[in-house]
Amino acid sequence: MTTITSGGIEIDRDFAASPEAVFSAWTTPQHFARWFGGKSVQVPLDSLNFVAEPGRSWSAQMRLPDGTTMDWTGEFIEVVPDERLVLTITDRPAESARATIVVELTAIPEGTRMHFSQETPGFSRERQQGVLAGWQSFIDELEQIAAG
Repeated sequence: MTTITSGGIEIDRDFAASPEAVFSAWTTPQHFARWFGGKSVQVPLDSLNFVAEPGRSWSAQMRLPDGTTMDWTGEFIEVVPDERLVLTITDRPAESARATIVVELTAIPEGTRMHFSQETPGFSRERQQGVLAGWQSFIDELEQIAAG
């Protein structure tokens, strides 16, 4: 299920991988650098500051196919191994506003169900659709990493 709500976006995805593998794909810098941005975007490992611990800031730089870059930053709020990850995110590091992302992992007989939500404060419906489509492509890559 994917949906746009009044306050954000939500994605439910089932993985043929354990909660541990999915959580690792989210929180291991080498994995995050491979899937964040999807298939056609690069996140050089040397541009990534990513230690999943509550209270720690994170940052990454995406290199887009046209050669431009996009800087990202946020903070880890809650880290419950193999169950829950809460972090903030923005592509405007100079501004203080951040959107909150919540990732909840539940073991199911086939592997793991992930519920993902992100706030989209003040976003137009069109921008929300773009964010939703972007995350779906990111999660397609994450799924491959989690499956090993």
